[in-house]
Amino acid sequence: MKEDILFAPIEPLLSHFNKIIRLDGKEIDLVHKSFTPRLYRKRQYILQEGDICTHFNFVLRGCLRMYKTDEKGNTHILQFASEGWWLMDIGSYHGKKPSSLNIDALEDTVVLQISYNNLINLYREAVKFDRIFRVLIENAYVSLQNRLLGNISSTAEERYNIFIESYPFLINRLPQTQIASFLGVTPEFLSRVRSRRVKPKS
Repeated sequence: MKEDILFAPIEPLLSHFNKIIRLDGKEIDLVHKSFTPRLYRKRQYILQEGDICTHFNFVLRGCLRMYKTDEKGNTHILQFASEGWWLMDIGSYHGKKPSSLNIDALEDTVVLQISYNNLINLYREAVKFDRIFRVLIENAYVSLQNRLLGNISSTAEERYNIFIESYPFLINRLPQTQIASFLGVTPEFLSRVRSRRVKPKS
């Protein structure tokens, strides 16, 4: 896998961009020049609390999580990112401020990364990228808003159902403890919720 990183395909990223605005040849060349492939092994940090987030990450394969550890040592997961998803601490990345969050790999993960300076250069070189990344940030904001609304207006079981709809490809890849942390419940409670879902109806 280490050798494969040198030949990480950029087509999934180009396809992702083309769904928003179709790129021409010059713009495709800019993408090739601006993004760098990187391999993170399972449990390896991409970002640690106190460091500045220096890259916006597009996941080619694998899975990342962004989380906060409280004073009691409890983990609170804000977001997962698997194939075709983006992840960064936006406040640290754009504000160049130390992050209060952590990002690590839950599996061996290959990402395409873009630094802040390269992102700004993309905006300058081709106006389409300003629009593309504005759409990406808008979508991320809507997703965060929906999650916050769900946390204050939905039951734990409803939140689990929403998780299944949003991350169907992660249900069998993530440990129950990770899903429980994301939903804000105990693993034992989540186990009872899952049992009720698979229990045959009489």
